[in-house]
Amino acid sequence: MANVLNTDKQIAVIAALAEGSSIRAIERMTGIHRDTIMRLGVRVGQGCTSLLDQKMRNLGCNRLEIDEIWGFIGKKEPHVKPGDDPQLGNVWTFCAIDAETKLVPSFRVGDRTQKSTSEFFCDVAARMRNRIQLSTDSLGTYRNAVDASFGIDVDYAQIVKVYGFDDKLEHRYSPPEVIGSEKTVINGNPAYHLISTSYIERLNATTRLHMRRLTRLTLAFSKKLDNFKAAMGLHFAYYNLVRRHNTLRCTPAMAAGVESTFWNVADLLEATR
Repeated sequence: MANVLNTDKQIAVIAALAEGSSIRAIERMTGIHRDTIMRLGVRVGQGCTSLLDQKMRNLGCNRLEIDEIWGFIGKKEPHVKPGDDPQLGNVWTFCAIDAETKLVPSFRVGDRTQKSTSEFFCDVAARMRNRIQLSTDSLGTYRNAVDASFGIDVDYAQIVKVYGFDDKLEHRYSPPEVIGSEKTVINGNPAYHLISTSYIERLNATTRLHMRRLTRLTLAFSKKLDNFKAAMGLHFAYYNLVRRHNTLRCTPAMAAGVESTFWNVADLLEATR
């Protein structure tokens, strides 16, 4: 049982999960049964989600970038059959990142409907205390979501990257070459040279690297939506509060003034009890 593991073993399990180890790999390394690891990860991940919800308030972010990252629950969408659990198939995680402090003030797991998109943007807007510059790609639901959440109190622009195509590349493994980008100002007066989605795309890469169930071309995936949400909560709490950002020389939470000191995994465990 997760609740009878001593603190050192709990720290070892959560640290390994946060650094991208799979549950079965942790089972082999620690000798702790995979079901116990899963229960501990879900409990701590849910606690991390609540912790971030409490801490990410009244933020002084100036420049946010927003994107969504794809995953799946149980099976990929083309394999979902009538009568399957409605939670199976595609799942999308909306993320926002502060380009200056690298803080992730909000994330939301769901689908890409207008309702889910608007709920995420409303959550982001509620956490800000000042006018921001916002950059996104051109997903169709974004404009209405920004209007509904920020109104005119935002400097908003979209950027669309233009990709080339090379028949010699193996496109399953090699990303296409970016040959240009198009920037469109939607609202307000954003600084044109700061219209970008580079930081959020880098965050997506970090998320896939440190979350085994999002790593591409592997057998790892979530079987339950609740487990996926808990894993996301653990990942972003670890990213914001524990993981030192090399360019900042501190954690994103410290850079944003949310925390004054470094956290470790033991602190994370204690805060989620």
